Amino acid sequence: MLFLSRNSGTGGQTKADPEDFVVEEITGKGVTLERDRRYSASDLGENEVPEGRFTTFVLQKRQWNTVQAVTSIAKALDHGKKSAGYAGTKDRNAVTVQLASVFGATPDQVMALRIKDLAINGAWRSNGVEMGSNIGNAFRIAISDAGKPENAGETIDELNGKMPNYFDRQRFGSRLNNAKIGLEIMRGNFENATMLFLTDTTGERNQDAVEARKRLAREREFGDALAYFPRYLKNERYVLQHLGGNGRDYAGALRKLPRGISLMFIHAVQSLLFNLEVENRIEERYFESGIWCRSNFYGFPESGVPIPEKSDFPLAPLIGYETKEEHMSDNGRESLEGLELTKDSFKIKGMPELSMRGAFRPIIAPVKSLSAGVDGDRLLLSFSIPSGSYATVMANEITKSDNFELGALA
Repeated sequence: MLFLSRNSGTGGQTKADPEDFVVEEITGKGVTLERDRRYSASDLGENEVPEGRFTTFVLQKRQWNTVQAVTSIAKALDHGKKSAGYAGTKDRNAVTVQLASVFGATPDQVMALRIKDLAINGAWRSNGVEMGSNIGNAFRIAISDAGKPENAGETIDELNGKMPNYFDRQRFGSRLNNAKIGLEIMRGNFENATMLFLTDTTGERNQDAVEARKRLAREREFGDALAYFPRYLKNERYVLQHLGGNGRDYAGALRKLPRGISLMFIHAVQSLLFNLEVENRIEERYFESGIWCRSNFYGFPESGVPIPEKSDFPLAPLIGYETKEEHMSDNGRESLEGLELTKDSFKIKGMPELSMRGAFRPIIAPVKSLSAGVDGDRLLLSFSIPSGSYATVMANEITKSDNFELGALA
């Protein structure tokens, strides 16, 4: 992906240790949830709801992903996974603070929990926490092995409070094959999609998983594969179990995956097309748009409310079957054709539940309070960005350590 800034980077790597990546959620009222601080509802400008059936709490976690953390909390309270809610997912290899909620438990019960590497920094009765109710996140990131930390200040000046709003690697899966699988689903090649999911070893770090995937690619005996596929590959095993008992029903096998995972394959195709659009805009240094959004009270985009007249943030489409032609650039159409797709490809025959209507996303995202400092041999970055924007993209603008090639994703 092309960088928005053109000067040399600092070099270096992020996430050497969880404490090197601190994420503090910015609530819908614009309050940043600080690490190790106790909160009440009034501290956050929220109303306690004495008759509420939920308890909202401030969750601080270390080396937990959000879904696992709230699921473990719900289980400890004798409630199911669906009883828990949160505004946004946070990194696993990090220290993070965010709002979450659980149905049917009291604040005292939540505060009494003791789970390793999880802390509850306040709890109160409420109507629950909804996905997307936060407006952003504040980050403190330590960069190790930065060879030229003095370059950070020049990059910050050049960026002038902006960053490219790319989707980063995480969007495309640990094996970077989410978009490839999505493309095969959209083309109706469910067998190819399934085999990519099961057998692709690109980026696979665990040797037992590599060997299992390679063996299945050679033998294609799905029932037998259950005996040697690692048990931690739970989703792969769901698919194998279906194929072992149902012949070659590949679409049915993909339906055994949690819907969120299946949707990510199609989201990854949208994300790839969007990234190609952002890269083209940077190459051409042209950021005007046929559709825009205003800033919210915090100075972040209200991208869910697109308007036709010029405003604060230019948008580009996350292409779907309802995307209007006038909202697509010539480069966007070329990228779509290059992947052998049309807009109607997002209306997925055979798996209509994965169809995508389309949406919008800012091409450039604002960055607030961006600063850099040096602590020994580490470069320290601090900044706040909107929900849905990637801190790793922002950090990479400073370090320029990851030359992420979009062509490898399709």
